Amino acid sequence: MAVTSSSTTASEGIQGTKSSATIVLTNSPHNQFFVWREFLWGALAGGFGEGMMHPIDTVKTRIQSQAILTQSQNQKTILQMVRAVWGADGLRGFYRGVAPGVTGSLATGATYFGVIESTKKWIEETHPNLGGHWAHFIAGALGDTLGSFIYVPCEVIKQRMQVQGTKKYWSSVVMKDGASDASLSMYGYYSGMFQAGCSIWKDQGPKGLYAGYWSTLARDVPFAGLMVTCYEALKEVTEYGRQKWFPNSRFHVNSSFEGLVLGGIAGGVSAYLTTPLDVIKTRLQVQGTIVRYNGWMDAFRRIWLIEGAKGFFRGSIPRVIWYVPASALTFMAVEFLRDQFNETKTPNTDTVTSLILDKSKPPLQQN
Repeated sequence: MAVTSSSTTASEGIQGTKSSATIVLTNSPHNQFFVWREFLWGALAGGFGEGMMHPIDTVKTRIQSQAILTQSQNQKTILQMVRAVWGADGLRGFYRGVAPGVTGSLATGATYFGVIESTKKWIEETHPNLGGHWAHFIAGALGDTLGSFIYVPCEVIKQRMQVQGTKKYWSSVVMKDGASDASLSMYGYYSGMFQAGCSIWKDQGPKGLYAGYWSTLARDVPFAGLMVTCYEALKEVTEYGRQKWFPNSRFHVNSSFEGLVLGGIAGGVSAYLTTPLDVIKTRLQVQGTIVRYNGWMDAFRRIWLIEGAKGFFRGSIPRVIWYVPASALTFMAVEFLRDQFNETKTPNTDTVTSLILDKSKPPLQQN
């Protein structure tokens, strides 16, 4: 039977019975605000990771967009692109678009980690057959999908600003690399995040801000699902190894360090596997008003015919280099914030709301 009360203490509930008792805490303020904390920690961690690794993302974006800007198959390598950006714009060139990048990462980080925890628990409770890795995959994909409504416009603005660099780069370096006047007139120079957003809205409307939306989901949904699934699987493997090889040891890996190492591995593997989807997304978002690719399938077909399989993996190395530390820092920050602020406290009897007595279990043993 179950006895429910908002003020009944645990000792009063089990007095006079020898049945086992299960205490369920449902009105605990800690439980109520746990999900909101996950949203907050995820946002902070996402913005932190993006801000730290933005220069590498700039190099990746410029490598992937060369085919649109230069119309040439003789494209720069990673080192050549780094030298080109540094020579033309200096350090500022690597941080073009950092404001919309951080803004988008705040949104996706919040929904990613906030939705993951609540969705994971809901799936495991209501659909036990979808528990384990399937729950992790679905939760990660759903969290990233919800964040895409803010993330995609920020991503469009960020990538166009990254491709432009400083005004000097946009007006001279691209021309020197062989770009035509038409390619330069795709869109005017953006002086900042809000000016870029207003300009895109004026020229192309909502369609411009959400350019490549479905290709972004096609990249990010499998990426998010793969990353959280890989991360949880690596945690299980680590725990299995500890129990198997050190069964009697009190050795415990710090959760922040675990998040740093395992998060980096999970992010790197997922980033490489989804690079072809990232190339298509980048080209669709960078092309502007002069349409070279009429949708996802047309981009896929033309890249395959003109550049072959190599074209789909352009920028894979800087993409992996970006995601390994970015994912590592993000998961480390989330695990650290969870440890610091989400510590479970000893239940107070005033917060006990449900006492379930199961007579089928053995009597409580006296110590």
